Amino acid sequence: MRIQVVSIVLSLVLALGACSVPKDVVYFQGIDSLSPERVEEMSQPYVSRICPDDLLTITVTAWDPTVVTPFNPPVYAYAQQGEVSAVSSAQLRTYLVDAEGYINFPVLGRIHVAGQTKQELSTKMQQMIEPYVKDALVNIQIVNYKVTVMGEVARPGAISVKNDRISILDAIGQVGDLTINANRTNILVIRDNNGAKEFGRLDITEPDIFTSPYYYLQQNDVVYVEPNNAKKRNARYSQAQQYSITVFSSILSAISVVTTVILAITK
Repeated sequence: MRIQVVSIVLSLVLALGACSVPKDVVYFQGIDSLSPERVEEMSQPYVSRICPDDLLTITVTAWDPTVVTPFNPPVYAYAQQGEVSAVSSAQLRTYLVDAEGYINFPVLGRIHVAGQTKQELSTKMQQMIEPYVKDALVNIQIVNYKVTVMGEVARPGAISVKNDRISILDAIGQVGDLTINANRTNILVIRDNNGAKEFGRLDITEPDIFTSPYYYLQQNDVVYVEPNNAKKRNARYSQAQQYSITVFSSILSAISVVTTVILAITK
């Protein structure tokens, strides 16, 4: 009778545990209780800045397209196997920002662009073009803006960013959200800041994530979502089991060989 009572109690405890939601799985806990002042503090503006290794498309326009032709040279595709013919392409020319933060631009020459927003660089280049073309407009786009998400997410990989900014929540959403085995309280962001590595930690279960300087991701950021403790324990147990099976198999093989040799000798 006592054993039956204990079994019933254990069954109820397990059932209640199965129905409850672990606390570290829920995002933005306590966000409904934030004051309006606190919510306002969480609003942070962000604009992307041009970095070394960025690939830019820069187009110059004016009322008369012919006067800005020197600033918009066509892209040529040269023939192979020693032929001298070349065909112009309608695709936009790209400019790679070198390690020192410069690009080489037609007519204007070498221009320092790293650390500037697209709008700041556009204004700067319009002023540089003014002696050649009056009231020219400069449009700039970063074409290789990407971030990489790794670890405990549904679809790890690189994300191509089409807009001027992407948040950690946008990135997680684009890779299919975190898995149930993800550690939501210690997400790592790895950032390259002028050649120096930066490491930031984010807790997605807390609303304070919106105030973090790593909430908005930058070009080439890497986001790593580590497994939670339960998965780490399971992984350790699985490795230990595999090791035990391997050792046991080796012992059995050795015993089999020794037995065979002994039988052969006795015969």
